[in-house]
Amino acid sequence: QLQASGGGLVQPGGSLRLSCAASGFTLDYYSIGWFRQAPGKEREGVSCISFSDGSTQSSDSVKGRFTTSRDNAKNTVYLQMNSLTPEDTAVYYCAGDYIGRCTVVADRYDHWGQGTQVTVSS
Repeated sequence: QLQASGGGLVQPGGSLRLSCAASGFTLDYYSIGWFRQAPGKEREGVSCISFSDGSTQSSDSVKGRFTTSRDNAKNTVYLQMNSLTPEDTAVYYCAGDYIGRCTVVADRYDHWGQGTQVTVSS
């Protein structure tokens, strides 16, 4: 099971770090994607990290502001979010794809965790 955590209320320009932790299995062979969904909007792929070489991808909307990393020793993947804006407000989810590619296409992932709410507001 995957569980995203670390969300909360932050002011514009602030930062948050989300965590995606796995229980019951190891993330070593999972590429992990981060997705978000704002009220009334479609789910959006944000970022991903490969299981094989740690390479990452980010969507244009977050490129240069969000960074994905992983710590296999802690069985956790992180999403560092900087320079947050109100447009980043959404529920954020992590998802895993066993020995899959790093991609921000949601259909590639078959393990989804519960999301964590991120609210950017003054």
